[in-house]
Amino acid sequence: MIEITHNDFQIDQVVANTRTPSMGCLVLFLGTVRDMTDGKLVRKIQLEADESEAVQQLKQVREETINKFGVTDVSIVHRIGTLDVGENIVIIAVGAGHRPEAFEGCRFAIERLKEFVHIWKKEITESGEHWVGEMQNG
Repeated sequence: MIEITHNDFQIDQVVANTRTPSMGCLVLFLGTVRDMTDGKLVRKIQLEADESEAVQQLKQVREETINKFGVTDVSIVHRIGTLDVGENIVIIAVGAGHRPEAFEGCRFAIERLKEFVHIWKKEITESGEHWVGEMQNG
């Protein structure tokens, strides 16, 4: 399951779409909008992407994770649009036969997403607005 969406996702649905009988574990990463950054109060964030490009890049992250760690499946759902503090941004579900591969794969997937996938984040804080990094998110 790879998706870019303007709507919130259902964690149970992502788990159900990722789970297979051969998995001994399923590790989840859930990124949410935090209320502070660099000592500034965050009011909301805005996430933008070319949706078709971002989906292709997420598929590449999925394939890299499967190939590198031998995990069974990887699902990634990332939101775009304007999000309030506390809202979900991204979920990554990595299933494997054993814990080490799933945990390592999940960590790799979020770090690879942040460095490779073109999703841009603007933080709207108490002191103004600014874009975060060149290709940073979550």
